[in-house]
Amino acid sequence: MHQSLPHQYVERESGRVRTEQLIGDRMVRLLYTGVRENAPLFFRLLTSPRASSLLGFVNFDLPLRSARNFISQCGINREECLDDPDGFDTPRKVFERKIRYWECRPLPAGADTVVCPADSRVLLGSFAETSQLFLKEKFFSFEELLAGRREWLRAFAGGDFAVFRLTPDKYHYNHLPVSGRVVACYEIDGDCHSCNPAAVVTVATPYSKNRRVVTVINTDVPRGSCVGLVAMVEVVALMIGEIVQCYSARRYEAPQPIEPGLFVERGQPKSLFRPGSSTDVLIFEAGRVRFAADLLGNMAHPTAASRFSRGFAQPLVETDVRVRSLLAHAVAG
Repeated sequence: MHQSLPHQYVERESGRVRTEQLIGDRMVRLLYTGVRENAPLFFRLLTSPRASSLLGFVNFDLPLRSARNFISQCGINREECLDDPDGFDTPRKVFERKIRYWECRPLPAGADTVVCPADSRVLLGSFAETSQLFLKEKFFSFEELLAGRREWLRAFAGGDFAVFRLTPDKYHYNHLPVSGRVVACYEIDGDCHSCNPAAVVTVATPYSKNRRVVTVINTDVPRGSCVGLVAMVEVVALMIGEIVQCYSARRYEAPQPIEPGLFVERGQPKSLFRPGSSTDVLIFEAGRVRFAADLLGNMAHPTAASRFSRGFAQPLVETDVRVRSLLAHAVAG
């Protein structure tokens, strides 16, 4: 669909269609059309990690005139904040805030549930050509995303995936979607492309070109979620300085790095995106999960407009979800 069209999503809790106020949309469209086409070397420079960090400093580290007004403009619920929001004197402190997730983001009942890793907007897909969710290389190249690691390419062949897009105002901690034991965690170098829909539909498979961290979790272990192997890919974006791995088994206490051998629990904090817009991708083995019906239905919402499309101008509509809310159920073996 044409990039200047409005981008809408479905609000999960109310079922209402909302129009996203895309931050810096005009600038992003200029960068990803005019600059990218007419000055490719300059475009490459602007999407480099160094330039992205500089843009992040300018946008997030300068003092706020009024923290209260800024928080209100971002639509942030002050009551959720763990710390006093009046002390957030820079945008960075606002976006890196901690919340009382154990109170305001309750886990769904049932140990067989997979939960959303972030406050974000989600789309679902599949690598299986027989699936109605088949989306071949719409947002990323499967092989490129995992850096061509053969063992993981074999494990997830024909599986399902979910793409979670965080907007700058969102709570920027990622939480574990499943319980299990970490079997791999590695970082892949890359660029810092924007996750604005205008940029995503302009650059082919952008999520697999950005710098990213891949964590693979085996859930078929004692106290695990029993959905097989799960890959969680955290994707850096424009103005994201880094991804800080900071797993906490209780609230935000005693954070530690994610390493192979570590047992992690569903719903607990895993990492922090430094401010900006960013993306999580979850990948599942074939036949191990069944996505929530409302998320599947919303993708084909009859009245919502989306810059993402399946082809032949058929919109792909995101759903706005909360971290630790229901994403999928385990499929009984």
